[in-house]
Formats: sequence, structure tokens, C-alpha cells
Amino acid sequence: MSSQRDGLNATSGTGFDDACALLEGALRGRFRQEVTADLATSSNLRTALSRLRDGMRANSWKTGSQTLDLAEVVRILDDRTRSEGFHALHDWDGTADQVNRESIPINVLDYASNHRSTEHPDQMVIAILLDYYFAYLLGLLSLRVWDTGDPDDNLDRLNRLLTDLQGPCGSGQPFVDNAETLLLIVTSHYESNEEGYVTLLRRVRTLNQCHQLKIAIVHAASMGCHLRFGFEATYGRDTLLMRDDNVADYPWVCYAVATVMEEYSRLRTGDTGSHERQAVVEAILHGLSPDPPAFIDHRPPSSLTSTNADRAKIREVFRTYQQDLIDEFEDCRPSEHAFSPFSLFYNFAQNVLKGTIVDTLLWGQPWPVRFNDLLTRQSVGNVNTEVKTKLATTLMTHARANPDTIRGRLMPAIVYDPQTGRQAFAAALRQLRTKSSGA
Repeated sequence: MSSQRDGLNATSGTGFDDACALLEGALRGRFRQEVTADLATSSNLRTALSRLRDGMRANSWKTGSQTLDLAEVVRILDDRTRSEGFHALHDWDGTADQVNRESIPINVLDYASNHRSTEHPDQMVIAILLDYYFAYLLGLLSLRVWDTGDPDDNLDRLNRLLTDLQGPCGSGQPFVDNAETLLLIVTSHYESNEEGYVTLLRRVRTLNQCHQLKIAIVHAASMGCHLRFGFEATYGRDTLLMRDDNVADYPWVCYAVATVMEEYSRLRTGDTGSHERQAVVEAILHGLSPDPPAFIDHRPPSSLTSTNADRAKIREVFRTYQQDLIDEFEDCRPSEHAFSPFSLFYNFAQNVLKGTIVDTLLWGQPWPVRFNDLLTRQSVGNVNTEVKTKLATTLMTHARANPDTIRGRLMPAIVYDPQTGRQAFAAALRQLRTKSSGA
């Protein structure tokens, strides 16, 4: 059955189903363990990682009992994705002004190899890198769920594959909560052609409510961190400049906030748990926080002229529940003694995940923190506020040691700064209160 919901035609030849079938065989059972064990027989870690790099480049793997050849399916799906404007597997080199030749997992592998080359093979390092490679392949597939069949069924299948990836047969390093987050990660870097974001948003709107809500929550929260970073670092606190330079981002934020606000309205009339509602409130605030007037004011900025329906939804829910929302936003106020995502600023989400993996590889100890854990003040299990604060601070330390050039100055691309976070929260709430009193 072809996907007709967004007017797309089903693609022919090797595609989503073929890739999933191959990955299901690889991610379930002992295949990854056998690959890791074989590489660990190398004379040193540099040699083991060189062999691992060869497998990543070729997208082909062999163990004593199995062969996994992903070369053709990855090539076809990556080419298809590039033709739509996304380089899901490769980062942008801002210095050379071009897409990197090597994939993001290989970039991380090379960094680890340069820093731990003379050591004996570390099975944990090998296993984490192998899982990171597969995580990016699943991310590529998240952009292909509309190719054929039912997109919602395909996304459910991808979520099952992600569960396998992060399950007991893997390295033990968690990456993200769901496949919807992988869609954010693999589109979270500079693209010279931004039309892909327009097409992707159109496709996302065809998904069912459950999938759209997951996409909206993670996008609202993450784009809040991204645009707050831009406001402070890239645009020198110039809101108009930020709007003009993020024509592709603002419609996504508007969609995400509108979707989450619609869920807030639904939760107000239903019997739901406080955890679910807190997550929604937090996502709304993060999405609005970089630029509340853009979404609440009567007249939209030029970057939002195409989002009238989403803005109308935001304004309607805000008018209906404005005082209750502001009271609930107060519960998100950052404190000096607990982790707050309001204190986390970054240029791109994929760099946060990448930094987590890099630190894990350098020390050989997985972090229990998933990317999504850094987007909420809520704690689950052993991922408490102390662990999240430690990781966020560690990521900033790495970013300071490897700064980017922004506005002619060297700056870290990831910052955890509670003082600036409290200021950003106060500024956002002040503007929302002003809009509330004037509504």
C-alpha cells in the first residue's frame, strides 16, 4: 500500500521495509556481541577501531556465523534523503563550508581513536560505537517512514527497533526515548537547502495524534534550548535577527507549541496523571521561551506568516487558560540546587548526543542519561538531578575545549549556565504575563 496522506508516491526498489528486515536481524540476538568480540581480538584499540571504521564505511559486517550487507539499502535511502535536502548521516563543516566526507559516527570513532589509540581493545568502547552507528541508521529510517505503507505503522516498527538497539543485546548506552526523537537528531544541523524542513513538517502533520505529540514535545523543548543559545550567542540578544535567520525553525516551533497546547487543553478535561501534564506544560514553556511575542502577539513576524492556523491555536489556548498556564509555568522556575533544561543552551541537538557519546568513549563508562532526560527537570529512576547536572557540566567542559567561532569569537556550542537560565526564564515569564494582562 502506498502512502497517500501527503500526496507522495510510494518509492520503488530497495526501501524502508528491506532496511527494517535487515536491522531486525542485526539488533536482535547476538550479532552485535559477535562483531564486538571479534574486533576486540585486535592487537590494540587503534586497530580494532580501524576495522570498525571499515565496517561503518562499507556498511557491511561479518561474524563467524553471519553476514550483514547494508551497503545498497543505506546508499539508496541516503541518496533519497539527500535529494530532499537532508544529510542525515553527515554533519556540516562550517570551516570548509561543505558537508563532511565521513559520517557522524565515523567522526566520533576517529576522535576516540586519536585519544585512546595505544590501549588494549575495550569492548565497551567498540560496542558503544557500533550502537551509535546503528542509532544513526535508525535516524535515517525515521525520515523514510512515508516512503511506502502506513507511516504510523512504520514509525511503530522503528520504535521497536530502537528498543532492540537499547536492549540487553547492546552496549548498555542509552541514546533517546523514541524514534520520534531520532527524527530531530538527524535533522539537527545546518542544511544549505532548507526546503526539506518544509516538506518534513507537511509529512509529520499526516501522522496520528500519538506520534505527532511525541515529535512536538521533543521539538518544542529542544528548539527552546537551540533558540535560547542563538539569542545569547549567535544573534547577540537581537530577537529580530534571530527571527530572520531561522525562517525554517520558527514554523516548526509554532507547530510543536500548537500541538502541545492542544494536548494541554485535552488534559484539562480528562483524568490524567500529573507527570503527563507536567511534561506538556514544560514543553509549552520551552517552545515559547525564546520569543513569546512571535507566537502570542496578534501580528506574526515574517518567519511565521505561513502558520496562521497554528498561531491561532496557540493564542486560543493561551487566552482560555492564561492564568493557570502562568501559574504552572512558575513550577518550572530554575533553582540553584536542581537541574533545569532552562540552563542548557546548545547550537544543535545532535551535538548534545554526540558529546555524551564522546565522554562515554573517553572514560569507558556509559551515562544512564538519554538525550530526552536533559530536556526536562523531572527525574526518572537513577537519572536524577545530580547526574543530569554533572553530564550537562561535562558537555560544557568538552565544548569549551573545542569551541566554535561565532560572531568572530570562540564560544562553546553547549553551555550549562544556571544564572543565564534563571534570567531567560524570568524574561519569558515577564513577557507572557504582559501578554496575559493585555489580552
